[in-house]
Amino acid sequence: MTSSSPTVPLSVLDISSIDSAGSPAETLVGTRRLVAAADELGYTRFWVAEHHNSRGIAGSVPAVLLAALGERTSRIRIGAGGVILPNHPPYAVAESFRTLAALFPGRVDLGIGRSGADPLLSHALRRAPDEDFPAALEELLAFVDGGFPDGHVYQRLEALPEPPQPPRSWLLGASVRSAVDAGQRGLPYAFAHHFFNSRGTEEALRAYRQSFRPSARAERPHAIVTAYTVCGETTEHARRLTAPALFPVLRLNGASPIAPLPTVEEAAAYPWTEAELASADALLSTQAVGDAEEVRRALTDLLERTGADELMVTNNVTDVEEKIRSLERVRDLAPALPVPSGVSR
Repeated sequence: MTSSSPTVPLSVLDISSIDSAGSPAETLVGTRRLVAAADELGYTRFWVAEHHNSRGIAGSVPAVLLAALGERTSRIRIGAGGVILPNHPPYAVAESFRTLAALFPGRVDLGIGRSGADPLLSHALRRAPDEDFPAALEELLAFVDGGFPDGHVYQRLEALPEPPQPPRSWLLGASVRSAVDAGQRGLPYAFAHHFFNSRGTEEALRAYRQSFRPSARAERPHAIVTAYTVCGETTEHARRLTAPALFPVLRLNGASPIAPLPTVEEAAAYPWTEAELASADALLSTQAVGDAEEVRRALTDLLERTGADELMVTNNVTDVEEKIRSLERVRDLAPALPVPSGVSR
């Protein structure tokens, strides 16, 4: 951060979105450029997500992408936001992320999610039944942290290599259930407020704190809230950059969540109806899209309502230089945002 005064920790989530004029290769080069910029700008962490069977997203295998991102950075924490655990054997996930932690000591995060998949994709991934998630989570945490209790069937197995520090495990979610799961296990927690239809953020973070039990993984609750954030030169500029991401959500012009996004120019040329514009306004009303002052107000409101310990910003903008400029503007307004209670002034 440019200011010497304490500010809210800022982080980035990126899913490597592709538009109709781009390619996966170009997009992944852009993600590497973005993480280097976030590192230089002083952001706390940079997470990538796991998405499958989508021509609109280049990020499908977090561990592979993180290996490339780690080589482009020196300070920022890198991690998954997250690995969808039911898609993978816990032992394999632990090996991948302990390898990353050996390559990039002290700066690897393992965010763990439980999002479901369609039956065909589930079969292709050899995915375990969703009802096994609690057991799989406990198994993964034991492999990551390096030990099972005496008598456990996996007691003699180690997830190697052994890094100087294990990756830090986080539970991800968008519900009270996930918040309570994180709290009861003494895990840090990240809430996906950035979903355009997100609901219950305050309730979930309150449940997380109320259910939290101190553990070796976290002595006190630590909650990240993720907001869809585009900080533009003007309101119109920010809305123009955001418009393509609304197409699959509102099903405009036949858009699909698994297809590339329209370009900014294609979205601007679309004949928006009054009803569609009203729906777009409603979706964006809970997020932080606008000029610097509008984004400051939106993020201030979100932080004050939730009491989050950290703010993570994300968007589907496909122009990496525009994404970087948005990160610069958010970084610059950080001193005006509420400082979490755990950060001394």
